Amino acid sequence: MGEQRLNRVIALFNQSGGVGKSSLAMNLAYHLQEHKNRVLLVDMDPQGSLTTFMGLEPTSLKQTVYESLLQSQPLPIHSNIHGIDLAPANINLSAAELELVVADMRDIRLKEALEPVLEQYDFILIDCPPSLGLLSYISLVAATYVLVPIQTQYKSFCGTELLLSTVARVRSRPNRKLQIAGFIPTMYDGRNVQDARTLQALQEQLNSLGVVYPPIPRSTAFADASEEHVPLALYNRKNSAVPILKKIATSLEKLK
Repeated sequence: MGEQRLNRVIALFNQSGGVGKSSLAMNLAYHLQEHKNRVLLVDMDPQGSLTTFMGLEPTSLKQTVYESLLQSQPLPIHSNIHGIDLAPANINLSAAELELVVADMRDIRLKEALEPVLEQYDFILIDCPPSLGLLSYISLVAATYVLVPIQTQYKSFCGTELLLSTVARVRSRPNRKLQIAGFIPTMYDGRNVQDARTLQALQEQLNSLGVVYPPIPRSTAFADASEEHVPLALYNRKNSAVPILKKIATSLEKLK
């Protein structure tokens, strides 16, 4: 297998919550595996939303990413959930944020945890927490690409500058190879004038930094699918967001 198929580690990152990040990670992973890619999801959010969406109960897990980061244990990988592998998280990760402050080599803790499994996967998608803290920082250090979901609302757009400065800080020293895979406008309602205006502003101002993908429409089906612990395409393949998600996944396959 050629080298270019390896090491595509993509951090889904936005310091704001409620942008659909965990749902997006799950759905993109599903469409990537549809194309015979081997995909690992890594939940780095102490809330464990992605872990829950994938059908695991965070509070019942004996091992999570926490043990890999702080105790150098192998990643606890749950295999073949809708064709996807998952390294889960739970509330223990919130303690990791504090413990990492004084940990040796903290910047590369996640990068080192991923290294033993890198060659097993074509894509590793990291679901970052909605913050600018250490867990997001070490996720960006471990990644080769950052993918940014942005809700099509003015407040979310205003937070983009802070987000980009964090990416720039990581690129300045600990991970000079980090690239922006693009921006995904989420929860878009074309009937809403503010949404349309914000989408246009995103396209105009971010296009020079990375591709701005087609917007993901606002839909209660995402929450319904997550409640059923399945990707949207398995819950309702006729939903208008499915072809958009497929298109984004296909674009990610072209990353070198």
